Amino acid sequence: MKNLVGRDFLTLKDYTQEEIQYFVDLGLDLKAKKKNGELHEYCKGKNIALIFEKTSTRTRCSFEVAAHDLGMGSTYLEPASSQIGKKESIADTARVLSRMYDGIEYRGYGQEIVEELAKYSDVPVWNGLTNEYHPTQMIADLMTIKEKFGKLEGLNFVYMGDARYNMGNSLMIACAKMGMNFTACAPERYFPNAELVALCKEYAAQSGGSVTLETDVMKATAGAHIIYTDVWVSMGEPDNVWKERIGELIGYQVNKKVMDNTADNSIFMHCLPAFHDWKTKIGKEVGEKFGLAELEVTDEVFESEKSVVFDEAENRMHSIKAIMLATLGGYEMK
Repeated sequence: MKNLVGRDFLTLKDYTQEEIQYFVDLGLDLKAKKKNGELHEYCKGKNIALIFEKTSTRTRCSFEVAAHDLGMGSTYLEPASSQIGKKESIADTARVLSRMYDGIEYRGYGQEIVEELAKYSDVPVWNGLTNEYHPTQMIADLMTIKEKFGKLEGLNFVYMGDARYNMGNSLMIACAKMGMNFTACAPERYFPNAELVALCKEYAAQSGGSVTLETDVMKATAGAHIIYTDVWVSMGEPDNVWKERIGELIGYQVNKKVMDNTADNSIFMHCLPAFHDWKTKIGKEVGEKFGLAELEVTDEVFESEKSVVFDEAENRMHSIKAIMLATLGGYEMK
């Protein structure tokens, strides 16, 4: 799709249903090529910069492996090695890096930072995650759903937990744009921003989907095709929020009772990492402090046949490859 070349990838609000579908299908096409051992170095000779103010296992590995598969070089800039916003302004950083690189990824804090990078950059800028949006994760999620159901339109999607930030926002946008029925299942004060909800209802009206806000777990999950959740406390938030979040969200934990209420062919999704046992430092600390063996999802559900979390994690790499290739050019999917 030639009109994607040179464009930034900051939020799915900037893309049409057809364009989002192209990213999904291109990701599946590139995944098939990788599985078949077919070289696809369509971006040979190009280089990308990866700015990480927030670290991440999946996002970093996905960008680096995707770049390598496409024939590109990559430079990882961690918080300690980047002067963005410290000794050098965001605008100056963008102008310097876009003279040296063919694309720039940013993962960090406010959406205004990646927006400013894009404003002053002469090359595509990709949002690897901000406080408000996580668009690269959305293409991986939509890929996974299409693999499991063969379609996107008409599926019932439920996001459980804290729907106010990047995951709740982005999933609502993605589902509304793609003709899916999105439900945020949470206490009222954890609902997404009212202005964004109104915008997504407009998207849904055009695509044939819907947007619903619901506090009742059994009502929200009845007949659902996809149940999705995320950690209750995001990276960078103070430790003292755990008590409040657990108290208010424990009733929205994804467990067997919830999954038994869904459609027979339903799946469970999570963008990871997940606190489903005590095998992580934070999981153990929080579990011991509050007397909980599991948090947002039970280990029984996480390890069940309905769980597609590792297919989803793998698709991060294929989807990011598709996003970079589509915006850098060099290949047109047949």
